[in-house]
Amino acid sequence: MSDKRIGADARAAKGWFGAHKWLLLRRGTQLAILGLFLLGPLAGVWIVKGNLAYSYTFGVLPLTDPYVALQSLFTGHLPETLGLVGVAIVVAFYVLVGGRVYCSWVCPVNIVTDSAGWLRRRLGIKGSVHLARTTRYWMLAMTLVGSALSGVILWELVNPVSMLHRGLIFGIGFAWTIVLAVFLFDLFVMSRGWCGRLCPVGAFYGLLGRVSPLRVSAPARAACNDCMDCFEVCPEPQVIRPALKGAATGAGPVILAAACTNCGRCIDVCAKDVFRFGSRFNNALPVGEAGGDRAATPGQF
Repeated sequence: MSDKRIGADARAAKGWFGAHKWLLLRRGTQLAILGLFLLGPLAGVWIVKGNLAYSYTFGVLPLTDPYVALQSLFTGHLPETLGLVGVAIVVAFYVLVGGRVYCSWVCPVNIVTDSAGWLRRRLGIKGSVHLARTTRYWMLAMTLVGSALSGVILWELVNPVSMLHRGLIFGIGFAWTIVLAVFLFDLFVMSRGWCGRLCPVGAFYGLLGRVSPLRVSAPARAACNDCMDCFEVCPEPQVIRPALKGAATGAGPVILAAACTNCGRCIDVCAKDVFRFGSRFNNALPVGEAGGDRAATPGQF
């Protein structure tokens, strides 16, 4: 499937902006958050001090990355009270909206990996190495064990997000080498490899948001015309099938997989408006499916 074909029906049905609404909102959010962090060191306007590991907004609101705090705990250092308050705020937020919202709406490296994926499709690069999706959980475990053994918050030494911030502030250096490596890995080695297979941050936030009520749902899945555009744009395409094609097995239309990033791209590119944001609790079979009226047939997908 060519890059031009992906989302073409949606653009025809909803217009260009309608077919990119959630993508544009995500990019605006990512760039706005990045801009707030950079305003201080680059322009002297200190709305937010710190970075995504720990920040202080307007001198009042502390926000602490719970993954960094957990690594700190493994080194034997308990975060200070203000840091723990920041952890509680962040944990509460991502438990509500979905942990991997961090990956698609906050993390600036997502822009890098999405750019690599777009260029990969444009260049027609096929094939890739295979890494199990569980690899990122092994990476998560290794960073915690490594922090415990070394006494250092290990992931922050090579964290591409921190490196990207440093590169934007201080210019060319080793920081950009890490970011470039992530880009080249996704471009030439493995499609969606970094975020989907290796990044321990995504693994951690996926675990954090397993019970979040905000989910993408396919309530109009009976209207699906099998164009496959949603699978093409989804950074975690394996999460779509149970919700979209699960009528025959009695699966509801809500995407419950913790790996879903709630990025909204499946909503954007669907010309039939099959998908929308909804609640995990609204997972009953739609009327007409309860009796298996739309059982999937072999070879349908």
